Amino acid sequence: MSLILASGSPRRRELLARITPDFTVLTSTFDESAVTAPTPRDTALALARGKCLAVAAQHPADVVVGCDTVVEFAGQVFGKPHSREDARRMLTALSGADHYVHTGVAIAQNGDCQTFAVTTRVRFFALSEAEIEAYIATDEPYDKAGGYGIQGAAALFCEEIEGDYYNIMGLPVSRLARALRPLL
Repeated sequence: MSLILASGSPRRRELLARITPDFTVLTSTFDESAVTAPTPRDTALALARGKCLAVAAQHPADVVVGCDTVVEFAGQVFGKPHSREDARRMLTALSGADHYVHTGVAIAQNGDCQTFAVTTRVRFFALSEAEIEAYIATDEPYDKAGGYGIQGAAALFCEEIEGDYYNIMGLPVSRLARALRPLL
């Protein structure tokens, strides 16, 4: 039995290494476009479960962890921006406002799958047009839900956080560590 992270995210890989250095990475081929759910939190859970089970089907005896993170603003899901204009739209909406970061986590082994979601509230300072333009001119926004990485230059945007900081990066480390204890 081994631990498999069903994600290609370098941030998740880095964060899972805080729990254990002994794991492998297998990126899931799950088709995310088919997922619909009633809430953004449910969307994160459904995506995490789908990714996890796609890898677990090939490795049933191993412990497989799948994750997905979405940003919710005004009831809408902000995924990864598709373009510079999309990143600008997201950051303009998040400017001076609260939003929620939901990370769904699924853990599968031997046909059993448990899931949980962690939510963190984030408030951004009001951002100037120049701040937004400078940020979207970097590579940072384009592979991250909500169009920002809290661990990078967007740390300067954050006025307040309520909840798990690591959840904003895509992996609720302490909650996952507790869930994995009986399995490893």
